[in-house]
Amino acid sequence: MQEVSVIIPNFNGMAYLDGVLSGLECQTVRNFEVILVDNGSSDGSCAFVASSYPWVHMIELPENFGFCKAVNEGIKASRAPYVLLLNNDIEVTPDFIEEMLAAIRRHKKAFSCAARMIQFYDRDRLDDAGNYYCALGWAYARGKGKDIHTCEKEEKIFASCAGAAIYRRKIFEKIGYFDEEHFAYLEDMDVGYRARINGYENWYAPKAMVYHVGSGTSGSRYNHFKTRYSSRNNVYLIYKNMPLLQIILNLPFLIVGFGTKLLFFTLKGFGKEYLAGIKNGFQISKKDRKVPFKFRNLPNYLKIQVELWINIARRFHG
Repeated sequence: MQEVSVIIPNFNGMAYLDGVLSGLECQTVRNFEVILVDNGSSDGSCAFVASSYPWVHMIELPENFGFCKAVNEGIKASRAPYVLLLNNDIEVTPDFIEEMLAAIRRHKKAFSCAARMIQFYDRDRLDDAGNYYCALGWAYARGKGKDIHTCEKEEKIFASCAGAAIYRRKIFEKIGYFDEEHFAYLEDMDVGYRARINGYENWYAPKAMVYHVGSGTSGSRYNHFKTRYSSRNNVYLIYKNMPLLQIILNLPFLIVGFGTKLLFFTLKGFGKEYLAGIKNGFQISKKDRKVPFKFRNLPNYLKIQVELWINIARRFHG
């Protein structure tokens, strides 16, 4: 029986597919399947995979539905108790799956475990050592740009970066899958946040290492699409996961946080896109999508709130 289903979303990523799939061929364990979900690529990705890696199961979508739809289709088609999501622009180390599987087994309350992501073109620098969210409304990758030996301890994190993370499949059935309203950006923070509300944990697994090119699909770190969708989804993330009283409590921090980001993106030439994204975020925030408040989860909300404050300090001193 397969223990892990590796799911790779792809959109016109043929330049990267040989790198990620050849690495999966050389793993120290073999108890996994690979599902590639293609978002209507036009670059010959599917033909390349079919001819070069026939052991890969492919799901071909007719158009680009975004990251969330793609991985959800992969999760629903998976047959293993654990699903491992991988971006197409990643290369894995030989013991990657073995270490990811060992990490999530160690933590019985874990919803997910995140890999140590290292910059592909500067392999002495971290790309992501766990994702955090703070009361300013900022999501950030811990350790980004720092020496790869900076974050070597296995520890709890706020959420896992879905670019290289393993999840317990059965928990998706309890808390819901990736929210397809996100399309892309902050969808992994949202699902990790929902898991935390329901009492589950997210962990960082430093022994599981990958090399990440970054922006392999979107094309650059800052662009119109990314800026607009990031601000849009951040408003939606807050509305969806925070009860009204928690939003009011954090409002002074959120005003400062969003104001600072607006200034930053204005200086980058993307101020209009950032404001348009905020407007869109309010437009898509509907009552029927909000996570229902349950009193039994109150201790989890309180714990999360303390972390949101602590994570402000972590952002500036971590």
